[in-house]
Amino acid sequence: MKKIKVAVNGYGVIGKRVAEAVTLQDDMELIGIGDVAADWRIQSAESKGYSIFANTEDGRKLMTSKNIQIAGGLDDLLDGADVVVDCAPKKFGAQNAEKYKLASVKYIVQGGEKHQTTGHSFSAESNYGSTVGRDATRVVSCNTTSIVRTLNALKRAGLLKKARGTLLRRATDPWESHKNGIMNTMVPEPDIPSHQGPDAQSVDPELDVVTAAVKVPQTLSHLHYWTVQLTREASKEEVLEAFGTSSRTAFIRMDNELSANNAVKELMLDIGRPHGDMYEVAIWEDMLKVEGDELYYAYLVDNQAIVIPETIDAIRALTGIESNPEKSIDKTNRSLGIKQRFI
Repeated sequence: MKKIKVAVNGYGVIGKRVAEAVTLQDDMELIGIGDVAADWRIQSAESKGYSIFANTEDGRKLMTSKNIQIAGGLDDLLDGADVVVDCAPKKFGAQNAEKYKLASVKYIVQGGEKHQTTGHSFSAESNYGSTVGRDATRVVSCNTTSIVRTLNALKRAGLLKKARGTLLRRATDPWESHKNGIMNTMVPEPDIPSHQGPDAQSVDPELDVVTAAVKVPQTLSHLHYWTVQLTREASKEEVLEAFGTSSRTAFIRMDNELSANNAVKELMLDIGRPHGDMYEVAIWEDMLKVEGDELYYAYLVDNQAIVIPETIDAIRALTGIESNPEKSIDKTNRSLGIKQRFI
C-alpha cells in the first residue's frame, strides 16, 4: 500500500498528538517534525525517533546547541511531504500557508486560523466529501468540533430547529497554567454570539446556532450547556439514538460517579489513553432532559484531543487516498480506540 507522507509543522499540544496518531495509521508515514524550539518537547520527539527539521536559522542554531540531530530545514521537510499538518501557534498557520502553496504541498491548519486561510473548514462526519481532492482545509477548533458533531447528529435525525449554547472554557493548557492561567475570576467573551457559533456555520451554514462563552479558572476540559428547540416533540430515547449516530460521541453518567471533568480525566488515564486524552464528546446521558420540543443537555470537550481524529481524516480526504468518509472515520476510530461507552 502506498502510504501518505505526512509532515507535522509545530510540535506543541496538538502537533505531538497528531504525530503520534499518524504513526498509528497503516496508510500514513510520519516523515518529520518542523519547529523552531529545542526544549523538552523537541527532545522528546527526537527520543521517539522522529526526524527533526529546523524551520529557521535561529532554530537550527538552538537545536545544534542542544545536540539535537537536524535532518534539514523546512523546505527539505516540505519537499518530501504529500501533506503538511500545521500545528504552529495561532496566526502562524496563515503565514505558513503561503510557504506550503509555494511548495505545492497540500496542507491542514488548525481552528485558531481564520476560515479564509483555506476557504474550507472541516469536520469529518459533516463535510468529508467536499474535502476530497482539495489543496487545503482547516480543522475547526475543539469547541466548534463538538458543536458540529452533536448538532449535526440531531440534524441528521430531522430533530434540530435551533440551538443555543453556553460554553465554560478552560483558561489555558495544563502545561502552561503556571504562565497564563487565571485565578479567582471568570472572563466572559465580550460578544454574543461568541466566535464558536459562526465558526460552526463555516462547516454547515444551515445550523441555527448561537453561543456565549466564559473563561473559567481550570484547565482540564471545556464544559458546554445546550438548549435546543427540536423540530417536533420527541422522547429522550429518540434524542440519545440521534446522538448515537455520531461514532465520536460517548455517553457518561452522573450516577456512575463521573460527575465532574476531573473524574472523567482520571477515567481516560485508567483505560490507558495516551496523555489521558478523550477524543469523543462526552455527553451526560442521565442529565439530558427532553420536555416536549425542547432539549437540554451538557457535555465535556477535551481541547487537546478532540481534533486529532478529525485531522487524521482530513489527511485522507485531501490526498484522496480514501474518498468514503465512513471508511476513513472507522479506520481512525479503531486506531485511536474511540468508543461510545468507556466502561
